[in-house]
Amino acid sequence: MTIEEAQKAVDEWIKTYGVRYFSELTNMACLTEEVGELAKVIARKYGDQSFKEGENDNLADEMADVMWVLMCIANQTGVDLTDALQKNIEKKTKRDKTRHINNPKLK
Repeated sequence: MTIEEAQKAVDEWIKTYGVRYFSELTNMACLTEEVGELAKVIARKYGDQSFKEGENDNLADEMADVMWVLMCIANQTGVDLTDALQKNIEKKTKRDKTRHINNPKLK
């Protein structure tokens, strides 16, 4: 599935099952919540914390939740994430093409 296809699939789901998009502000709060849930799993899996009883290592699902809400926000604000990501990669390449290679902390 491409990013474009994913954005369309999210839009179709919202129109079929979700009634309507939440407001942009509500979706921003939802995105923050989902990023927090992802952070909790990463802290437990890769950090110093351990999973509590009943918690799951659902890393992929939490990442997908973040992508879902981000795509909702992109859809409702008219952002083509494929185009935005391509431009962002170009920007980073132009700006940082030697920055990391020459960073002694990364060697």
